[in-house]
Amino acid sequence: MPHGEFGLEVIALVGMWRKRSHRSVPEMHQALLARGISIAERSVTYLMQRYEELVALRVTDHERIKARLRKQGHVILAIDGLQPDVGHEVLWVMRDCLSEEILLARPLLSSTQGDLTALLTEVKELLQQLKVAVKGVISDGEETIRSAVAFVFPRVPHQLCQFHYLKDATKPLYEADQHAKTQLKKQRLRVRPIERALEEHQTPENEALRGYCLAVRASLTDDGRSPRPRLWPQVIRSHHSGE
Repeated sequence: MPHGEFGLEVIALVGMWRKRSHRSVPEMHQALLARGISIAERSVTYLMQRYEELVALRVTDHERIKARLRKQGHVILAIDGLQPDVGHEVLWVMRDCLSEEILLARPLLSSTQGDLTALLTEVKELLQQLKVAVKGVISDGEETIRSAVAFVFPRVPHQLCQFHYLKDATKPLYEADQHAKTQLKKQRLRVRPIERALEEHQTPENEALRGYCLAVRASLTDDGRSPRPRLWPQVIRSHHSGE
């Protein structure tokens, strides 16, 4: 870049580390030094800022986006609202899933059906000018979004995104994990005596039982976020049967 000390490959590398790997500035500085690049830690911050500027320029290059959409001919519109904290503005982003281009991003103080309808109408008018059709809409199941989409795109298929769909589908599994955890807590006082008895003799059978005991302990500390190991039902049955 003009008046720059480092090439675009270094800027892109810093941006990837920051956005994808969430590395800190000191971590990126040490990684660059390990690659033989002589650079001050403060310069890493500058490179990170240059990367963000380049991304902003590309995202806001409307002529490039219009040319790409015309060539593509149609879009799959994704809608989502991002709120950094309770009480803050919600950043509504409308993006094409095929080209991965952002069509509109705007913060709103409220997220009423009227507000979202106005944003969708603006996107619709832009696409109509480009003669680009909307083949589908993807969003979460929020009622205001569904109503606004039905009003602006009445004949366009509207589907829930896979993340929210799978999240709702796994609710019964989460509840089952919580129930299993409650049952295991009732039996946890019996685990330690079993472990002490197993320590006296080193046999393959005792090693397997020790693994079951470790699984019980792990299940009480994972807060139900991880899938249940296949051996958990065996542990529950063993404890209930007194084995």
